[in-house]
Amino acid sequence: MNTLESLKKLTTVVADTGDFETLAAYAPQDATTNPSLILKALQKEEYASVLDEAIESAKGANLTGEAQIDLVIDHLLVGFGCKILEIVPGRVSTEVDACLSFDIDATVAKARELIALYEANGISRERILIKMASTWEGIRAAEILEKEGIRCNMTLLFSLVQAAACAEVGAQLISPFVGRILDWFKANTDTEYTADNDPGVESVQEIYTYYKKFGYKTEVMGASFRNIGEILGLAGCDLLTISPNLLEELQGMDAEVARKLDPEAAKDAAIEKLDVSEKAFRWQMNEDAMATEKLSQGIRVFGQDMVKVREIVKAKLA
Repeated sequence: MNTLESLKKLTTVVADTGDFETLAAYAPQDATTNPSLILKALQKEEYASVLDEAIESAKGANLTGEAQIDLVIDHLLVGFGCKILEIVPGRVSTEVDACLSFDIDATVAKARELIALYEANGISRERILIKMASTWEGIRAAEILEKEGIRCNMTLLFSLVQAAACAEVGAQLISPFVGRILDWFKANTDTEYTADNDPGVESVQEIYTYYKKFGYKTEVMGASFRNIGEILGLAGCDLLTISPNLLEELQGMDAEVARKLDPEAAKDAAIEKLDVSEKAFRWQMNEDAMATEKLSQGIRVFGQDMVKVREIVKAKLA
């Protein structure tokens, strides 16, 4: 048994990629996508057909300009998702445009549109996770969507208060970003970080403990890993979404994986529930420089990559 197989006995492994060959090679349960991964895939010739099919699917609406580009992108995202679901047995995460991160109504409307396209393609909503940034507005959108049976993956999550607020509204899943937390601390402190004091790992451990202590059903999926040590340090987490290069590294190792997160042990933790009212949420985020900066940066990067996707679509339509 290789290390990847050993990890799968403790944690659901998710592939953090839009590459079909990678998904087939590592047999994950689920897959996640985001604007950056879709942009990367579109730059490969073998995925040109997905864009062609999206353009063809959008033709019947007889739209022009930005509205046409919007519809093609929706079909593109769903097209990637449908093809991914032909490979993985579980769920795929499809992300709402980051430019909507502070607009509750627009986020809800876009999520409904994406789900409708999936269902028109014969995919049930139970196999889809709509990804949204864990802003106050994104969390409010999730509250609405979850009541409609539209499951949400709350991404760009860097703090316990974000996680607590997501759990309170019944979000299906959260994606705390381990590696990006480490990046911030390495850039802003003089501390030497190892597998034993990685602040990203410690953040997910804290969130996992909080959820299991108070019986929340929201799933915790560690994301954005920089090295194997971070992944192994979270063995036992509900899910871990892992990039292709780290999946390959895990598959090439033969070390047995030890459980690091235990739901039973978390029940005895000496912690209290957080206040997640709007004013408390915004204040706690304001006081957490790392979480505030990484959330803002993540929204900007995903937004910029979606602009590049739009440019590719526009050029193709021309």
